[in-house]
Amino acid sequence: MRVPVSLILNLVANGKTVAEIIEDYPYLEPEDVQQSLMYAAWLAREQIFPIVGEKAG
Repeated sequence: MRVPVSLILNLVANGKTVAEIIEDYPYLEPEDVQQSLMYAAWLAREQIFPIVGEKAG
């Protein structure tokens, strides 16, 4: 069964532990929660893109 990453993130953000999430959604595994957090971190990463053609300062 597919579970949206946003659902898992919401559960974690509201204080649910991995064990509680697994208890509520027994078809998930601890790795699913970990992968959801890693995906969210990847989406939120900070990137700096230089502007080509502008002079610094």
